[in-house]
Amino acid sequence: MSVNRETVSEIIEALGGKENIHTATHCVTRLRLVLNDEDKVDKEKLNDIDIVRGSFSTNGQFQVVIGQGTVDEVYKKMVEIAGIGEASKEEVKSAASQNLNPLQKAVKVLADIFIPILPAIVTAGLLMGLNNILTGPGIFYDEQSVVDVHAQWKDFADIINMIANTAFVFLPALIGWSAVKRFGGSPLLGIVLGLMLVHPGLLNAWDYGKALEEGNIPVWNLFGLTIEKVGYQGQVLPVLVAAYVLAAIEKYLNRKVPDAFKLLIVAPVTLLLTGFLAFTAIGPVTFMIGNAITDGFVNLFDHFAALGGLIYGGFYSLLVITGMHHTFLAVDIQLITSTGGTFLWPMLALSNIAQGSAALAMMALTKDEKLKGLSFTSAVSAYLGITEPAMFGVNIRFKYPFIAAMISSAIAGLILTINKVKATSIGVGGIPGFLSIQPGSWGVFFIGMAIVLILPYILTFGYGKVKKQ
Repeated sequence: MSVNRETVSEIIEALGGKENIHTATHCVTRLRLVLNDEDKVDKEKLNDIDIVRGSFSTNGQFQVVIGQGTVDEVYKKMVEIAGIGEASKEEVKSAASQNLNPLQKAVKVLADIFIPILPAIVTAGLLMGLNNILTGPGIFYDEQSVVDVHAQWKDFADIINMIANTAFVFLPALIGWSAVKRFGGSPLLGIVLGLMLVHPGLLNAWDYGKALEEGNIPVWNLFGLTIEKVGYQGQVLPVLVAAYVLAAIEKYLNRKVPDAFKLLIVAPVTLLLTGFLAFTAIGPVTFMIGNAITDGFVNLFDHFAALGGLIYGGFYSLLVITGMHHTFLAVDIQLITSTGGTFLWPMLALSNIAQGSAALAMMALTKDEKLKGLSFTSAVSAYLGITEPAMFGVNIRFKYPFIAAMISSAIAGLILTINKVKATSIGVGGIPGFLSIQPGSWGVFFIGMAIVLILPYILTFGYGKVKKQ
């Protein structure tokens, strides 16, 4: 699609003029901007421009949904017309962080760490879902699994399980790489740090409870100090804190050590100091904190399952608006690795579907051809786990579709939690999400899915007809 300069000039004008654009970049479908004053944006005028499919603000960035391919042409003309320099995504993120409060900055740090490793975790989740189909009893045969009936598939399922589990077994290495990179250190040292925390010479974290009961936990005796030789498989907090310490030590040494000696001193000393701190202080303390957080969530949902489902299921979409949903990714991972499953992620998947159904109802309600197209494409996107176009481009814009989705998601969340539905992995947060659900809970999950597919559509369409949207 060819874009003329006049259209791009209209976008710039609606954004408050070229003097209001601090930094700009783009992703596959959206312009990602840091504006000097977002209050100067004329959103109504912006959204009325033909090629604009919606706009929203998140994490200090103002994002304009354009569409794949077209956005690249729009960005190039914007750079030329506004006289701004092309910026990388990292530069835009850095500029955007200046507009955030301390809580938003903390959430953004977690997002910056976990989003880069999310593809590996989601891929692992999908493969674990395939393994669940092959090994779960009662899916295709009464009280038997596919591998029980067809033994020739057993080793195939075993290989899939091994491939899927790799991302979780070596999760600290993935987090170490991403976290140290985010904190300004060497990503390679982050990988080594993560692998160090799951070294085969350490007691497997999943066997720690049994070893504790039997009283045979291996230890190091370090000049009178007893240190437990325990690994941190599947743990999030130990490697996050250790990564921060590693990056801080490495940056300090890089400033102080002469260039001629850096290769001999910086990396070895950094890893040695971080390793000692990780096993003597950081690991044991954060291990207890992580387990306490896990136990707290489990106890909360054990005693107040219905209320928890209503609140989390209903208000998850509000967390997406604030960006705080990224913090719960760490909680999901901790729950999966500590208890074998998370009761939070299934509600995420249904919340995404609910937003898609509400957007789909708007397609049927509106006579605006542009809005029809945006509603349909954003609904499909939400059904596949990406809700921002549906939420910011359609539902929040008209308010009542967003509320209809929240109500429906709350009801579905209640049903899931009172029936103790869990996901064994993090997968695609939409319709394909059933692959990550424990096979024995598929029936209840599909009931919840039916609710969020149908009810948001009925509520949105019904209210829209009464309101005469």
